[in-house]
Formats: sequence, C-alpha cells, structure tokens
Amino acid sequence: MQVWKYQYGENTIEIRNWDVGGCELHVNGQMQDKKTGISFKRRTLTGRLDSGEEIKATPGGPIASPTLFVDEKLIRYSG
Repeated sequence: MQVWKYQYGENTIEIRNWDVGGCELHVNGQMQDKKTGISFKRRTLTGRLDSGEEIKATPGGPIASPTLFVDEKLIRYSG
C-alpha cells in the first residue's frame, strides 16, 4: 500500500492506494471515498472539505504520486 499526505490549509488530505486492489480518500482522518477491485483505468476519488471546497484526486501508482485538485485548482500533479 502507498500513502500520500498533503496539507491544505488546516486540512490533511490522505490518499491510499493498493495498486490493483483499490484506493481511498481520507480528509482529516475520515474516509470520504473508496474504490475497490481491479481497474486498469485511472480512478477518480471525490470528497469535500468542511469549508465546502470539493476535492478530486487520481491515485498514483508504483512510480507516480497522485494528482490532487481542490475546487478545480491544481494542488499536486503526478507528472
């Protein structure tokens, strides 16, 4: 399992990836989205901050980190 943590203001956004087994999005310690099963497409996880801002993330993989958006603003690109 791979885990990436990002600070966005006072918020902690955590993305967990099991490569082929699934992925999860956690915001401030609470799971907000989960995808399970084998997928060969990039998945999108969604969530929301207490402020109402929308989160979208695509998990990374063995050699790439996630791409993360908050309210359509790019926070982190996997490159």
